[in-house]
Amino acid sequence: MASSPTQKHFEATSRLQMKEQTIDEMYGVPENFLEIEVKNPQTHGFGRKMFTDYEIVCRTNIPAFKLKTSLVRRRYSDFEWFRDVLERESSRVNIPPLPGKVFTNRFTDEVIEARREGLERFLQIVAGHPLLQTGSKVLSAFIQDPNFNRESYHY
Repeated sequence: MASSPTQKHFEATSRLQMKEQTIDEMYGVPENFLEIEVKNPQTHGFGRKMFTDYEIVCRTNIPAFKLKTSLVRRRYSDFEWFRDVLERESSRVNIPPLPGKVFTNRFTDEVIEARREGLERFLQIVAGHPLLQTGSKVLSAFIQDPNFNRESYHY
């Protein structure tokens, strides 16, 4: 009698040595980790001078980042500048888009939250990319340096 495909799969995988994880392996710090959050949006100014900035919180043990934990604030125009620099620096990497520009009702809670989610997704993709971690001159500074100033950065 012939074995079924399911039975063959079970026989093949049942020969693998299953090793129980230790408590340290289950709950210890992963070998490499990178956590990036964009949160706590704050709107500043009045009238045509209004803008919203966002807190970027980074926790990592990846050597490409100078700090294990950091907290900085950036506004949307900073993200636009950062994305442009990444595109110039990294011809081999497809840089994801930012959330779109908003021209009406841009200071409503819903718009600010949608933008925050989009900026967080953007940073998680960019910061997690191995070629950008090792090849970008601006990545770590943008995410971690509270004194970072795009006017003083030359590319």
